[in-house]
Amino acid sequence: MATPIESHVDLAALPKEERLARMRHSAAHVLAEAMLELFPDAELGIGPPIDTGFYYDFRLPRSLTPEDLAWLENRMRESVARKLPFQMASISREEALERWKHQPFKLDLLRDLEDGAITQCTHGAFTDLCKGGHVNHTGEIGAFKLTSVAGAYWRGSEKNPQLQRVYGALFETEEELAAYERQLEEARRRDHRRIGKELKIFELFDETGPGHVVWLPNGATIRRELQRWMEDLELDRGYRHVVTPNVSKRQLYVKSGHWDHFHDAMYPIMEREGEEYVLRPMNCPSHIMVFASELHSYREFPIRIAEFGNMHRWEKSGQVTGMSRVRIMTLNDAHIFCTGPEMVEAEVEGVLQLMEHAYGVLGLQNYRYRLSLGDPDDKEKYVDNPEMWEKGEALLRRVLDRLGLDYFPAKGEAAFYGPKIDVQFMTAQGKEETLATIQVDFHFPRQFGLEYIGEDGSRHQPIIVHRGIISTMERMVALLIEEYEGNFPLWLAPTQAVVIPIADRHHAYARDVAAALRAHRLRVEVDDRNERMNAKIRDAQLMKVPYMLIVGDREAEARAVSLRVRGEGDHGSVPLDTVVERLRSERDGRVLGPGVHPATPAPRLGD
Repeated sequence: MATPIESHVDLAALPKEERLARMRHSAAHVLAEAMLELFPDAELGIGPPIDTGFYYDFRLPRSLTPEDLAWLENRMRESVARKLPFQMASISREEALERWKHQPFKLDLLRDLEDGAITQCTHGAFTDLCKGGHVNHTGEIGAFKLTSVAGAYWRGSEKNPQLQRVYGALFETEEELAAYERQLEEARRRDHRRIGKELKIFELFDETGPGHVVWLPNGATIRRELQRWMEDLELDRGYRHVVTPNVSKRQLYVKSGHWDHFHDAMYPIMEREGEEYVLRPMNCPSHIMVFASELHSYREFPIRIAEFGNMHRWEKSGQVTGMSRVRIMTLNDAHIFCTGPEMVEAEVEGVLQLMEHAYGVLGLQNYRYRLSLGDPDDKEKYVDNPEMWEKGEALLRRVLDRLGLDYFPAKGEAAFYGPKIDVQFMTAQGKEETLATIQVDFHFPRQFGLEYIGEDGSRHQPIIVHRGIISTMERMVALLIEEYEGNFPLWLAPTQAVVIPIADRHHAYARDVAAALRAHRLRVEVDDRNERMNAKIRDAQLMKVPYMLIVGDREAEARAVSLRVRGEGDHGSVPLDTVVERLRSERDGRVLGPGVHPATPAPRLGD
């Protein structure tokens, strides 16, 4: 027999975060109650609170429709209006097995619960297996709205059944919910998947597989410009670039530890002629091989090895999305080999300054610093070397503190071999993504037996700084699409200018204008289609081309163009030489330029 548990809570006395968690958890129960009315044979999964609301997983006889969501939401509001109390109770395993005998996912959850620790929550006629954390009654649930349905594997494993996950947004007030809905609308407007397709930046084909991005010519141009720019910045700072294989023997990753810590996220083994090969998940073992190819003197340090290296990770199908989460990615990667902690600190500071410069040019602004720490209690996830972790974490703290940077610690977010500084960027989608990362590594040098000749003539072990500045090319371009809403600054724009002749007789002059721009390596097209001029202007606007140069009789006679600028409109007749100089200067200066409005404001290094 169920034994009631006193669960009354003074909501007003709780921190807002906990109040919201209770409201959201309670709303998930109310959603499950409504779903059982719509589908009495529905099989229930779990319904936890999340950052913006809640979800509940169900196995249902058919796919849900928008009309179903509207019905469910209305039914939930009826339950809220009735102010039904949430009542917690402790029950025996026998009672639980009987109550949920027709609910296979609840029975699966029961296997993880110890006798005497099984509890349920009831409101109205609905009871769920639950450990608690609710408001007092349904009337205390805040403002909510059901938002979407997605697929989700039970317990996150592709080996298990796929369920339908119903998401809801929930906030304390209608005003907060409305603000969140505006944010969602802004996110939909800036969604890189839609804009990327419209601007012909990338495609994903079933034939090439999920998470395998195909860069179209426009996207390849953006990628090429970003890579050239970053490589030049790195060359200026003493980096040496290498090119290493995408495939290596499995044993390399066994030696590094990636196989033990990471093999579930790697592509399957390829076996030929008695050797096992894998697609690389990380670039660091390859760069370590480059360093180890010769014995170095202390005079050569720091040794900075960089590469835009391809990595392959088997992300679950349900987690792959657009270009922001993919299976094949190209990382702006580098490994800096140092002689001691003082050099490491200087190099970490230099990486942060390079990052600050790069983000300033790109207009990336809404970021914060996370000190990602290990977990000394987790010997399976992290290398068991307390002294190494203590040294690495103290070193990174010293750099952050010396630069006066605000940062927050995050236990359990480190790499398996060492702590790191992560630069966390809030995207236009309202999601936090890691862009730059800087890791201190005492482990791999010991693991690979790396040495150098010190000033004393004896052999010493180096320290490695792992770093990425602009993340992977895929994630960075996805982020830039959303930040700029497709309005790329001139230096990154796939087509920097379109010349539009008014009539056929102006084609020759249009080609002359294009040639004058191309002489300065500007990317320009001539739109000589048999279309009306206004249609050509509209098409250029839809493709978000920064400059339109319209030419007719007067322009040809004066060697000028009628200039239209994205975000500024018509500038009238302008001498061609002036236009060429304007575009050349704007490109070379890598200024954001007209029509570019990044989504968020900027913190600066040391502010």
